[in-house]
Amino acid sequence: MKTNTIVLFTLFFSIIGFSQNKMPYQLFDKNGKKTCYKKLIKASEKATIVLFGEYHNNSISHWLQLEFTKDIAEKKSIILGAEMLESDNQKQLDQYLKGEMDQKKLDSTARLWPNYKTDYKPLVDFAKENHIPFIATNIPRRYASMVSKKGFEVLETLTEEEKSWIAPQPIPFDPNLPGYVEMMKMMGDHTSPNMPKAQASKDATMAYFINKNLKGESVFIHYNGTFHSDNFDGINWYLKNYNPTVKIITISTVEQKDISKLEKENYNKADFILVIDEDVTKTH
Repeated sequence: MKTNTIVLFTLFFSIIGFSQNKMPYQLFDKNGKKTCYKKLIKASEKATIVLFGEYHNNSISHWLQLEFTKDIAEKKSIILGAEMLESDNQKQLDQYLKGEMDQKKLDSTARLWPNYKTDYKPLVDFAKENHIPFIATNIPRRYASMVSKKGFEVLETLTEEEKSWIAPQPIPFDPNLPGYVEMMKMMGDHTSPNMPKAQASKDATMAYFINKNLKGESVFIHYNGTFHSDNFDGINWYLKNYNPTVKIITISTVEQKDISKLEKENYNKADFILVIDEDVTKTH
């Protein structure tokens, strides 16, 4: 009798503990099956490129990026790159990484995002402390803005130096890629045929600088808004154009009220889908 009572109490408190074990995220594979962080690491170790799609203001997304980067770095040589740093600021970024420029000077000479200090500086500083290359991959925003108004043709008016900060022209473009189609739908009456071209100029430039900076057996980890790599298009599509045999792992971020199962609309967004509780604190 005493033994049965102990078993019942143990089971009771185990159930209570499980129900109170709140988790902020859950990983799934592209088919909606639950998976784990260990499998994400194992798959990423074997890749040439990892496209880590984020929500720019999601604290869990940024935390996991840093932990993921540290864990891959323990196993493989890595190169880092980010949408949040523009290609014409590579010189300033390199000077910071080498200790030739302090944070204050970087703040004043590079176009850093408002949430750089909380969300991206830890990644850059990890690269600095461990002598890891960090590549500013994005097109300078002023040129993407020009494309949104006048199309790809406007890029031909740039100087040779300015063109060196952008993917080679002419930039391939498929308006039927899911991301670009979705953009046109979302913008409705406020869009124009040039808006997805501006997005493509970003995707192509990021892919170009990722591919340009691949090295040996290193894993290139790239941080970008999830929209730029969801559905295996965007950056992924351009990488396959530049380097058809490259092995890419994509990670998509989504927010759901219930993280215990993947909502149907989020299937097949990436190789791994990071589902985060929609109540998680936003960084800005």
